[in-house]
Amino acid sequence: MTARGRYAIPADRARVEETIERSRFVTTVGHASTVEDARAFVAAVSAEFADATHNCWAFVVGPPGDTSRVGMSDDGEPHGTAGRPMLHVLIHSNVGDVVAVVTRYYGGVKLGKGGLARAYSGGVKHALGALPTRDLVATSSFDLELDYAPLETVRRSFPDFEVNVLSEAFGERVVLRIEIPDEHIEAFMKAVAGLTSGTASVTRIACQDASP
Repeated sequence: MTARGRYAIPADRARVEETIERSRFVTTVGHASTVEDARAFVAAVSAEFADATHNCWAFVVGPPGDTSRVGMSDDGEPHGTAGRPMLHVLIHSNVGDVVAVVTRYYGGVKLGKGGLARAYSGGVKHALGALPTRDLVATSSFDLELDYAPLETVRRSFPDFEVNVLSEAFGERVVLRIEIPDEHIEAFMKAVAGLTSGTASVTRIACQDASP
């Protein structure tokens, strides 16, 4: 998956709870579009469960599978038994911009390293299963300048490329300011060139991430 495109992100928070060998595990998963958002989410959940034995966490900022902006913490559990298993689940979850905190209230029975890893990763899997998601669509804006003759033909192609017209200006030529998902840009440019016999000009204005 590239850094820009269409992918699922959390639409809300999800929380699940289970008891394993008398330890109570509460897993909270939510949205984080930046590293700062992820750390703020962790801080808020940790404050909510300030009396817990551990508040372990992991996050992936960016598209699913992108490891350029990730973080994790065992928060006092044996090294590699909490944060890393949680992060592994997030990276392979097909959900981007996601953060998870697993809160543990120790119940007096040691789970061992393998048991801890299964408990922490399992909590994240269960929470992701309950997580509502929505699509994040990366878009770019362009000025499309063309003659009047092919205008309606070009307009009829817009639904095929999910083109949104932001504004229109009519002078010697028509100038349409449009917004289009990045995944359709190349195909749209080829279509416009064909429909206008190469007489249209398309100028990039800005890029942004938009969520319908």
